[in-house]
Amino acid sequence: MSDKGKTWHESHKESLTKGQRAADVMRNGMGSWPFVGGFVGFMILWAAINSWALANNAWDPYPYILLNLFLSMLAGLQGAILLIAAKRQDAIAAVMSRHDHDTNVKSKEEIDLLMAINSQQLEILRELQLLAAAGNVRIDTASANGPDRS
Repeated sequence: MSDKGKTWHESHKESLTKGQRAADVMRNGMGSWPFVGGFVGFMILWAAINSWALANNAWDPYPYILLNLFLSMLAGLQGAILLIAAKRQDAIAAVMSRHDHDTNVKSKEEIDLLMAINSQQLEILRELQLLAAAGNVRIDTASANGPDRS
């Protein structure tokens, strides 16, 4: 397949490493309402099992020290994953900004070329008007029927 048909985003996604893709998946997963709901549900289930279902043989009784340890480890991992994702997002923003700048420069060059062509066309029209005035030929630019000779 030709690279000409690819957008910048498609090319960028193909260039990602497995670690970068995994960080994106984890960032998108942890930053969602289903994750928050599932996590709250897990903590409620943990507390219910350890407080009521296994009241006498609970593996993590009421102050839930083991759950607190897991939450602390999760918070540490989430912090690292969010920093990785933020760093990647900054890199993506820098590349997109450069792409936008290059596009703007190319557009300016094309607009300048069109303005030069337009100036040439206006100069040609002025010359034609001068020639028509010298030859007593009236050129009506608003008429679609061509020059009106009086």
